[in-house]
Amino acid sequence: MKRKEDLRFLSGRGHYTDDISRPGQTHCWFVRSPHAHARIASLDTAAAAGMPGVVAIFTGADMTGIGGVPCGWLIHNKDGTPMREPPHPVLAQGKARFVGDAVAMVIAETRQQARDAAEAVTVEYDVLPAVGMDNALTPGAALVHDDVPGNLCYDWHIGDEAAMRAAFSGAKHIVTLELTNNRLIPNAMEPRSAIGDYDPTTGDHTLYTTSQNPHVIRLLMGAFVLNIPEHKLRVVAPDVGGGFGSKIFHYIEEAAVTWAAARIARPIKWTADRTESFMTDAHGRDHVSVAKLALDEHGTFLGLHVATRANMGAYLSTFATSVPTYLYATLLAGVYTTPAIYAEVKAVFTTTVPVDAYRGAGRPEATFLLERLVDVAARDTGIDKLEIRRRNFIKPDQFPYQTPVALEYDSGDYFSTLEMGLKAADWAGFEARRAAARAQGKLRGIGISTYLEACGIAPSAVVGALGARAGLYEVGTIRVHPTGSVTVLTGTHSHGQGHETTLAQLVCDQLGVPFDKVDIVHGDTAKIPFGMGTYGSRSLAVGGSAMVKAMDKIIAKAKRIAAHLMEASVEDVEFANGEFRVAGTDKTKAFAEIALTAYVPHNYPIDEIEPGLEETAFYDPKNFTYPGGCHIAEVEIEPETGHVRMVNFTAVDDVGRVINPMIVEGQVQGGVAQGIGQALLEACVYGSDGQLLSGSLMDYTMPRADDLAPVSVATHTTLCTHNPLGVKGCGEVGAIGSPPAVINAVVDALKEYDVRHVDMPATPAKIWSIIHGSAQRAAAE
Repeated sequence: MKRKEDLRFLSGRGHYTDDISRPGQTHCWFVRSPHAHARIASLDTAAAAGMPGVVAIFTGADMTGIGGVPCGWLIHNKDGTPMREPPHPVLAQGKARFVGDAVAMVIAETRQQARDAAEAVTVEYDVLPAVGMDNALTPGAALVHDDVPGNLCYDWHIGDEAAMRAAFSGAKHIVTLELTNNRLIPNAMEPRSAIGDYDPTTGDHTLYTTSQNPHVIRLLMGAFVLNIPEHKLRVVAPDVGGGFGSKIFHYIEEAAVTWAAARIARPIKWTADRTESFMTDAHGRDHVSVAKLALDEHGTFLGLHVATRANMGAYLSTFATSVPTYLYATLLAGVYTTPAIYAEVKAVFTTTVPVDAYRGAGRPEATFLLERLVDVAARDTGIDKLEIRRRNFIKPDQFPYQTPVALEYDSGDYFSTLEMGLKAADWAGFEARRAAARAQGKLRGIGISTYLEACGIAPSAVVGALGARAGLYEVGTIRVHPTGSVTVLTGTHSHGQGHETTLAQLVCDQLGVPFDKVDIVHGDTAKIPFGMGTYGSRSLAVGGSAMVKAMDKIIAKAKRIAAHLMEASVEDVEFANGEFRVAGTDKTKAFAEIALTAYVPHNYPIDEIEPGLEETAFYDPKNFTYPGGCHIAEVEIEPETGHVRMVNFTAVDDVGRVINPMIVEGQVQGGVAQGIGQALLEACVYGSDGQLLSGSLMDYTMPRADDLAPVSVATHTTLCTHNPLGVKGCGEVGAIGSPPAVINAVVDALKEYDVRHVDMPATPAKIWSIIHGSAQRAAAE
């Protein structure tokens, strides 16, 4: 089934936030700090206020009566005390804490007038020392927040420390690896945009925004920032041109334009340029870890100890605190039967852009650490890298499998995905290809990653106990019209995944309605019931399951109507392929006929059933879902330049039941492209003064078509056992399994240079230095 939404996108008929123009609309530009850390000594807006077209200028002093942007997940320290949670003002008050921190907003008739006037705002700063990951926890370091001692947000742990220490005490081998998970900048094709509108006659506020979850934005902004009753705040997220996690969060610009629109009684539009996106969109990853794996004499994993420092940036973004804890450390078992795991995470504040979820959110960090560690363990113990994995895999008959770090996996078959991957990648023929490349002066390597992730996020009661400040259920409303066509109102949000196709397929399959008679509505809090949006590969697993429950209600009601029309008992009515039938007879009624009867109830059990055919259901999952698989990368290195070329990539994924194979393939390929970008090209770099050195596409290398390789995609299915569709999720698997596969391949290509580890990104300069540094050392010896 081809994607039905593609016609409007490819023909330029998509409708994005920046396409919206409200009557009387003004434009906003933010004055942003040029310093990473500075006290605001004075702020003069007089000259700017007199410039052409200026409508209003607001500063942090004007917003003292409203709340700060909240964090959505509370983490507790090892000793049970809550994390440090400093305020995040809409506009900076007293101090600027990263380059790009907004200190004022200028509103004018045109965007250019607002930008010109913003440049005329005079701000005097007392510059303070920048704080980075290398010095945040150093005694005597400057404090990002004066009330957060030592810049420590939290010191958290999970697992049984005593069991871990006992495992290490009896180990034959202990393998240690220090590694960095590089900071990434999301770079969705559509930059963030927001329009605040206010109707003074009703007191209604409307925010149009580039968001993955409009209801969550309405909840956070209305209740915690602006104190607007929810029924007086509408949030609309139209077509969104990519998110990858960066558009989950509530940003200060959304609150600023909504608040200011009510002050000037006119709509206000803000759209970021690419430079603003680089320095204000929430970044991803940025972990520094030390991992230790204990093994016995046979290579069996006995224990794992991980110590991680995670960068929070200057403020706590919406879900930032959950990423290095419950979305990361709970995945450190991976696909292996490690009996004792203990992880400790220190989250620190720095004078950088806030860090939050980016495609995979915690699971790529866990997978990279674990799959690199397993490869290093194979090297150090002399056990083949495939054999050491097979010896430690969770076996199919061990499911459901309880890990030592909270999660219980419901299903999986890691042996099958491994074998499928090895065959598809022609692993057996690799050494011949390596020799052929060597004859041409190239270094060739092959790398593997056998990964697992948790998605379909997740039971409200569980995540609530772990600190989540919102439920994580989803909602679906099925509205059957009198002619039998169907409108689906869903709390999930599409920003490239193909929901209008996949969710419509669910309706076609369950209700037997033609594909072209199904419409999917999302993204407008005035139209849809309260839902939790799209992230964590949850749209089908959670949102689709809510739809299934709502359709079950539709069928149950329709059976009662059909039974009345066919003069049969409800128990005797069967439904399949859009037709109701009295069992064992030729009496039938089409779904469309029942729908019409529901709305034109001339022949209807009116005393028993209300007219109409519309049902709503909520679905709160019992568990995460657990996709897994095998990714294999093959690379070739040019020794003279250090350039790493992707030769081939193989992905075999278990994403549960596949609804649309084409969409799954596209999602995996897109994720792999992002994973290759992280592994070889992308690195967000700050200078010692806190300046963003990779602040444009001139300095931050996004993968292009010629940086990639053919991506072979296959699936192997074990069904999720706890949702009605059996689906697991596919949106993030490509970005989770690919980075360690690529780096494992790079290290394999450099085996003659005795390279143990290469941190991401494996840039040409880094690889050239390894090759030529090794050559120089060999010559000196």
